Amino acid sequence: MKAPSFDDILEAQTRINEIINQTPFLYSPVLNDIMGANIFIKAESLQPRGAFKIRGAANAIFKRKNEALLNGVIAYSSGNHAQGVALACKYIGAKATIIVPKDVPLAKLKPAQDDGAEIIFYDRKTESREEIGANLQKQTGAILVPPYDHPDVIAGQGTIGLEIANFATNNDIKFDYVVTPASGGGLASGIGIALKELSPNTKIIISEPEGYDDMALSLDAGERKRIKDINYPSLLDALQAPIPGEITFEILKEIGARAFPISDNEALRAVKFAFENFHLVLEPSGASSLALVMENKIPAKNNNICIIASGGNIDIQVLQKALMLS
Repeated sequence: MKAPSFDDILEAQTRINEIINQTPFLYSPVLNDIMGANIFIKAESLQPRGAFKIRGAANAIFKRKNEALLNGVIAYSSGNHAQGVALACKYIGAKATIIVPKDVPLAKLKPAQDDGAEIIFYDRKTESREEIGANLQKQTGAILVPPYDHPDVIAGQGTIGLEIANFATNNDIKFDYVVTPASGGGLASGIGIALKELSPNTKIIISEPEGYDDMALSLDAGERKRIKDINYPSLLDALQAPIPGEITFEILKEIGARAFPISDNEALRAVKFAFENFHLVLEPSGASSLALVMENKIPAKNNNICIIASGGNIDIQVLQKALMLS
């Protein structure tokens, strides 16, 4: 499969408009004073089911609506993509089957079940979700909607880039950086395609978990690199891909994206800051790009920066842990 085009993203915007929110750009004088920058938070945690994933899931499913209604949809996910697929399927009346790791936070799983999805658990240490999904697809004829490495999913996530460019134009801003989390890279690459067309001088910066810095390693090497120790613990559970996607990596390499790791504690500090200063509930993965800026891992001072707050599906215990940090 090849990368989606800018026109594919425009088509996705029209296709999914009825199910997504035009999420706001939040501004905090406190954060700007601390960083000496002009920063806006794109609050994708306010999407239906609490994450940006609804965009790519809905685009892939709505584009093949008749097939989805006939044979159902299969997806694999650590939680947020599962919820997006389940909701999109419920919206059109299709059956959803989601392959989910056993250690997924319950806050991310219950909404998918409530939307009628069938859940199949797997062990991410010993089993391959891709193999399980492929086998189920052969048995059922269902369409497979992967979480990131698919042109329709990438195009759906790229609609965020259209909204960023539109906001910048309406507010006479030229963003120097868009900072976004990445697991396999669907979100970052989709935004990258849109901004390459509409704001080519804007740089894409990626946050990812310590121990799962496959995107940083790959971009530095110029080729896809796999993380060998997939047993490394991380609260950034939505970003634990061992290797970038094939399609997504080529896009990100071409546009000159860069990636940097974030620790659990750095992410938790960002969760607390977002809660206290933006009144925004973020999961550690969703707060990782804010953490990247707050921890001075990119040159923020005197720059215009858009930070993607990608998701807010956090267990209450993790939120409490974040809020208790000194």
